[in-house]
Amino acid sequence: MTQEKMEIDSEPMTTKLNAMSTLMASAKAKGKEKSNGMTKLEEERDGLPWVEKYRPNTLDEVVSHQDITNTIEKFIEAGRLPHLLLYGPPGTGKTSTVLALARRLYGPPYRKHILELNASDDRGIDVVRDQIKSFAMTKVLFSKGFKLVILDEADMMTQAAQSALRRVIETHTKNVRFCILCNYVNKITPAIQSRCTRFRFSPLPEKEVQRKVDDVVEKEGVNLTDDGRAALLKLSKGDMRRALNVLQACHAAYDKIDEMAVYTCTGNPHPRDIERVVQSMMADEFGTSYSLITSLKLEKGLALQDLISGAYDFLQTIEMPPSARVYLLDHLGSCE
Repeated sequence: MTQEKMEIDSEPMTTKLNAMSTLMASAKAKGKEKSNGMTKLEEERDGLPWVEKYRPNTLDEVVSHQDITNTIEKFIEAGRLPHLLLYGPPGTGKTSTVLALARRLYGPPYRKHILELNASDDRGIDVVRDQIKSFAMTKVLFSKGFKLVILDEADMMTQAAQSALRRVIETHTKNVRFCILCNYVNKITPAIQSRCTRFRFSPLPEKEVQRKVDDVVEKEGVNLTDDGRAALLKLSKGDMRRALNVLQACHAAYDKIDEMAVYTCTGNPHPRDIERVVQSMMADEFGTSYSLITSLKLEKGLALQDLISGAYDFLQTIEMPPSARVYLLDHLGSCE
C-alpha cells in the first residue's frame, strides 16, 4: 500500500474524542450513589480522577522501581540529594516519585516548598528567567534546607530555555534542587544532563499494572471480566496512567466491562479486525484490502494510525518467512 493511497483523515479521531466525551459524561449518575453519607473531604477525594486518587503518597508505594526509590531514600538520609533527571515513557511513575520525594522532605505542607511546571506549556526562556529564577532566589519563612523545582516534560523546552536553565542550576544549587522529568532524554542538552543524577523509568511490568488495577477494581466496585482485564493490560503497554484512565472511562459507561467494552471505549481496533486486515493484505488484491480498511474506518470510527500499529504488533506474533515479514513491516512503515 502506498502512502498516497492511505492518508490519515481527521474524522476517525474526531469520532473517538466525541465518544470518550459521551462516556465520561455518564459518570455523574454513578457518582451520586456513592456521595450519600460521605464527609466533604471524602466527596472531594472520591471525585478525583483515579490516577490522582490512587497516586502513591510515599516512595515505598511507588510501583516497580524499588532500586530508584531506595537510592533516592539514601540520598535523603545522607542529606545529599542531587539534581535529578528522570526519563522514560509516560505513565511509568516519574511524577509520582518526585511528588512522593517532596512529601518525604517537607511533610503535608510540601506544596509551599515546590514549584511545579509543565515545560510543554511554558517552554520559553521567559519562564526560566521569571518564574524559576524568582522561586530559586526566595526562601520559605521558618524553614531550612532547599526547595524543589519540578520541570515536567522538560524535553519540550527550547534550546535557549535549556541554556538559561543550566545557568540557574549552577547559581542556585545551595537553595534549590531541580527535578527534571522527560520522555526523551536525548532532547535534554548534555550540559544539563551532566549536572543531574539520571534515572531511567522503564515501562511497568504487566503483573505490576494488574496488581494495581485489581486493587482499584476492588475498592471502586468495578465489574471487570477476565477478557476485559486482559484487553486493558494489553492496551496500556506498561503505562499505569493509561490503564487507570481507561478503566475509569469504561466504568462510567458500562456496568460490565468486557473485552469489547474496552476496545469500544478507547476507540482502538479489535484484534479480530486487525487479523482481518493482515490476512487481506497477505492474500487479496490492493483494491480489496483498501476497501476493507476504508469500511473499518468509516463504520467503526477507527483511525488509520491505530490500524497500522495493530497490524505491526500482529505481524510479530504469526509464523512467516523472515523475508515476508521484513517486506510487510517495511511497507507498513512507508504508510505510517
